[in-house]
Amino acid sequence: GYDSPAPFAPHASLGEALLAPTRIYVKPLLEVVKTRQIKALAHITGGGLIENIPRVLPARVSADINLEMLAYPPVFAWLKEAGGIGEREMLRTFNCGIGMVAVASATDAETVKQRLEALGERVAIAGSIIARPEGGERVVFHGKLAG
Repeated sequence: GYDSPAPFAPHASLGEALLAPTRIYVKPLLEVVKTRQIKALAHITGGGLIENIPRVLPARVSADINLEMLAYPPVFAWLKEAGGIGEREMLRTFNCGIGMVAVASATDAETVKQRLEALGERVAIAGSIIARPEGGERVVFHGKLAG
């Protein structure tokens, strides 16, 4: 039941844990966008990483993501296990703890990361942009999701 302890967050009820408000990234991102070091932003909503990242990339490139760099919240590991959901479906359906993807040049990535962290955000450099082979995937994953 919704009033039962959450299996992934025993300090909260299942209902409280599932209805926790989403983070809002606008203010810190606007500060960093002013520097012109962010080339694109993808808000990871319904459609997960698989459908949202390609919306901000040219067709000739793919995002190469290392899943082991993602901060995978326990709720997603629980959903995956309890629902018998495969990893690819998790990545297509949920944000898996990544609410926003910022694309920056390789030379600016660390600076962008540091600026966002100084503004209170959790940031990981989780991948790179690569040339997309003809007919290749728009998002390529390496490693495994935690949990």
